[in-house]
Amino acid sequence: MKIKSYFYILTACYSATFLRVYLNNNLIVSLIGSLLVGFVIAKRLNSFKEKVILSGFFSCFTSFSGFIYFLHKTLSQGDWIKFIIFLNSIIILNLFTMYFGFWISRKIT
Repeated sequence: MKIKSYFYILTACYSATFLRVYLNNNLIVSLIGSLLVGFVIAKRLNSFKEKVILSGFFSCFTSFSGFIYFLHKTLSQGDWIKFIIFLNSIIILNLFTMYFGFWISRKIT
């Protein structure tokens, strides 16, 4: 990859991280990210644009570490039932949201 490509990816990462600071709710950020990832995947962009948007922007915006931290807090409180329910419901909800974004993108084009 060229230096210009790295610059675009870093700029996307920076802007996503900046947005992440202002949206301090892991569930909402995760749902917005899943919806937009589904939308972008359905657009079938070229390889470079997909790398910048998916690997750059959305990997920093949705931050898997926020999801893990939330689950860790639940688990450290000793509530296994709540942990299992949250883990499964968040994953399933995000998959449906991503599919919904994919579906909306297909209907628009």
